[in-house]
Amino acid sequence: MATGCVTVHGEREIIPAATKAEADRALGDFLTAYNKADRANDPALDEDRVTGALGAIDQAGLRARRSIDPDGDPNRSPLELTDRRFTVPKMAGWPKFFLADTDSNRDQDTDKSKDTRWVLAFTRGGPDAGWKAAYLTVMSPGQIPEFRTDGDGLASAVPVRDKELAVPPAELSERYATYLDKGGPDFAPGPHTTDWREERRRGATRPGLSRQYIDQPLGDGAYAPLGLRTEDGGALVFFATRHYEKQTAAKGRDLRLEPPVRALMRGAVKQSVTLERTSNQAVRVPVRGASGGGVLVLSRIQGLTGAKGD
Repeated sequence: MATGCVTVHGEREIIPAATKAEADRALGDFLTAYNKADRANDPALDEDRVTGALGAIDQAGLRARRSIDPDGDPNRSPLELTDRRFTVPKMAGWPKFFLADTDSNRDQDTDKSKDTRWVLAFTRGGPDAGWKAAYLTVMSPGQIPEFRTDGDGLASAVPVRDKELAVPPAELSERYATYLDKGGPDFAPGPHTTDWREERRRGATRPGLSRQYIDQPLGDGAYAPLGLRTEDGGALVFFATRHYEKQTAAKGRDLRLEPPVRALMRGAVKQSVTLERTSNQAVRVPVRGASGGGVLVLSRIQGLTGAKGD
């Protein structure tokens, strides 16, 4: 028997990614920083609490707002996240992650049947790193699946190259980008797949204005996908993508640009502008060979992260 202290190494041992108390504290720290940054329009106030897709969207949005309103709004209503529920996987290696499923005060509809939940994925890159929010999606309570858990209530993280799934998490971003361009069977019909492609098709050519789209995968580093095994053997996976929209005005026409676009603009707008958006998706991935369609996109949040004039 060894005596003295025994150190459990998170890079080798399969251990809980966080305690419930640690997860609640991480959510509280994020919320405090988010509200300070939101009131002041200052990205520096929460930059150490966000990362990945959510970080890109949050920081660009705050930079744009600061350019438009540098004094911020001290009377801005703070975000509240209540009824906090945490799903913590047991896992080895870094990064580690957990999900926070919360109710927010941003629901505008008084109809309780239309209530939504804010679901955030927090990641931590190493034993000395802090927890950061990497993904945010908004879903109805019925969209949030039941997760497979063990006797201690701990969930199971899905390997990024899991071959048991119809699409391994590591391939979701690239396949989604390809799907938006060419279509195909990988993704089930819905507002973020077939409907979005049709919306783009209809808006590609308008009198005096044309639009072109390029979609790119984001899957490395802070943008790596995160997945949890669901009760049915499939997975809930979060992943990110980047989308470019080039708007070109006909000769003699001016482009109408919103203030946030102008705030993030690089270069001079002569005849066209390219908008850069970062998007994060939450999807249900079925097991390989399952019937009933492809990957179901439950929720998608995107934000303007750049603009370039030509």
